[in-house]
Amino acid sequence: MWLLFLVPACVVAVLSCLRLVRVAAAADAMAGLAEEDAEVVLIGLYETAYLAGGPRRVVDLALVLMSGRGRLHLAHTGWTTVVDPQGRSRLERALISEIGPEGQCRTTELRAALSEHPTVTEIGVRLSLAGLATPAGVRENTVLAVRQVRQALLLGVLMLVAAVTLTGPADGSTAGTTLAWFSLPLILTTGTLLMARVDVHPYTRWAAPAGLRVLREIRLPRQQSGGQSGDAERRLLTAVAIDGTDAVPDARLRAALRG
Repeated sequence: MWLLFLVPACVVAVLSCLRLVRVAAAADAMAGLAEEDAEVVLIGLYETAYLAGGPRRVVDLALVLMSGRGRLHLAHTGWTTVVDPQGRSRLERALISEIGPEGQCRTTELRAALSEHPTVTEIGVRLSLAGLATPAGVRENTVLAVRQVRQALLLGVLMLVAAVTLTGPADGSTAGTTLAWFSLPLILTTGTLLMARVDVHPYTRWAAPAGLRVLREIRLPRQQSGGQSGDAERRLLTAVAIDGTDAVPDARLRAALRG
């Protein structure tokens, strides 16, 4: 009886682990090509935000910048209102366009819509071509493959519990045999996830290994400055780009950004 539970657990475990291995191999190959074909790209605040937190971080940075300069009003009730409709950059004009002709919209809806806007996705494309960001397709496939292995591990545990429960009372040798066989898919999926923490995890981040080095170089001067020199607005925007909305000192503005 327990074989009926063991077979699907093994099949799902093997298929999910093979998929993760294939995705990791493809990601390594694409990373090598990206380094060979890398282009020079200037790293500004928006590029830093993308490497640190992806499209949503870029949108948050734009909202903080425009709010700080009086071009937007972000209410803690969850609404964003246009104060100055003249955008100073492509991203600002795209943001104002997404708000709509009424000049007001929900902040959560604005963040979701703008994060998929071509102006924002182009930042990721340029960084990917430069070898600094993980290509969107690679990241999505890797995250999905890791999730499937985790689901296979959970399925193996559930199948083991079901096998022990539904097969009824058994002697020690039968129980030992069941546990021994079920250990195969459990060890396979657990071992694959542990290896993925080292070999695959970098491809689930927005920044590629080269991009992580860039972020460390940006973070180091910011830490060394100690907040005693340089432009205050620049320091705040850099902190938001790297650390997200938690770096915003105004509690009401943090609440407004979170909708």
